[in-house]
Amino acid sequence: MNRRNTRGSRLSAKPIQAPMKILQNYNLCLFLGDCLGGASAALITLPSGLAMAQLMGLPPVLGVFTSILTAPITTILGRNPVLVGGTASATVPFIAAAVQHQGLGGAAKISLVAAAMMMAFGIMRLGRHIYRIPLAVVSGFSCGIGAMMFISQLHVILGVVPLHSRIGDSTLALLAETLGQIGHLRMASFALGVVVVLGGFAAAACSHKLPAPLIGVISALLLARIFGLHEHEVGTLPATFPSLVGFAWAPGDVFTVLPQALGLAIVSSVNLLITSRVVEHFRQRRKHLKRTDADAELGAYGIANLCVCVFAAPMSVGIPSRSIAIVRCGGTTRVSNLMHGLFLAAFLAFGAGFVSHIPVPALAGVTAYTGLCLLEWSTWRRLHKMARADAAAFIVTAAAVLMVDAIAAVAAGCTIYVVQAVCHRFVRPQGETAPPLPKLQCELD
Repeated sequence: MNRRNTRGSRLSAKPIQAPMKILQNYNLCLFLGDCLGGASAALITLPSGLAMAQLMGLPPVLGVFTSILTAPITTILGRNPVLVGGTASATVPFIAAAVQHQGLGGAAKISLVAAAMMMAFGIMRLGRHIYRIPLAVVSGFSCGIGAMMFISQLHVILGVVPLHSRIGDSTLALLAETLGQIGHLRMASFALGVVVVLGGFAAAACSHKLPAPLIGVISALLLARIFGLHEHEVGTLPATFPSLVGFAWAPGDVFTVLPQALGLAIVSSVNLLITSRVVEHFRQRRKHLKRTDADAELGAYGIANLCVCVFAAPMSVGIPSRSIAIVRCGGTTRVSNLMHGLFLAAFLAFGAGFVSHIPVPALAGVTAYTGLCLLEWSTWRRLHKMARADAAAFIVTAAAVLMVDAIAAVAAGCTIYVVQAVCHRFVRPQGETAPPLPKLQCELD
């Protein structure tokens, strides 16, 4: 009995002991890497956070405020040390619809209920089932997200404006619209974006510990200063703290808020956990996260989102571009996530300085560079050596991310293995015994 109680006390104290254990072996080298990684992630957060909130119909500063407020909470309670949260495009349709029909109060209500559902998913231990997704699907998801990040910034780098693209359109549709405007390419914008990408890869080739995206941005700033290139800049950033939003519950919310909140909670949870696995896969760590960590991650982000929803700020989910940028710049511990939030707050407070004069194409180049790093080049090189099911799942998942959405892509990739299992069970030569079902679970702990 005492042994059981002792084990329970250890499990309950684990979330608090994890950060303290890291600080015991913390040194100046790790701190510098975390600072550079946090600064690089913050540079990516600024334009995307402002743009996402504006697309939702919210004040733009709320898109950045989400990352600032949730960073310390996920740093303490989260399990993936370099997983950075923020406003994601997958949540745009849900919150935009709530704002359109019920205003800021509607956005607060749907986010509040969705955050509570995320916590419930963690308590029900639903998060651990994410580890049943095969590794080939995770790699395909990473590749698709990387291509989507690159394509989403291509029109900014080229300096063109797609004519008919709308929110909700597929990434391939955006690519077609962008290439259709290639005749209006702006050389200054193109040069700044390309310099960031090439500068990032050159720095990474010299040493993986160098802050590659930041070096790319500095190279672009020098290029703009030397040749007098004048492109649209980030500009002065608003530094006002958002106020609490008032809202009232009505009986009809059962039929309006609950279905939308459930969809938002499912989309946010799947994106969060898949992104966490992609980041772990990219880091290539020997000791991976455990299945139980996925449940705790849902609970951590559920609590963090409860704190931001009272300001009508968008929900926070894992963002691949910012998390990978932290890794590429040398970030290794939870401190990098915290520094990401601190740098964002500093950028808002002192936006009239260095950050406000960064050309927008240069920031687009940072996101494009990070997307290229996610394209799973090693997987493409050994694709012909992979099992047919693994190769098919990888390609289908990557393509579905670009053509449909992230959740449908994961479902399509897993369907390949389900079909393979059914064929092995029921379709076999006469007299041949059925082989055991393939083990779909990817052991990571």
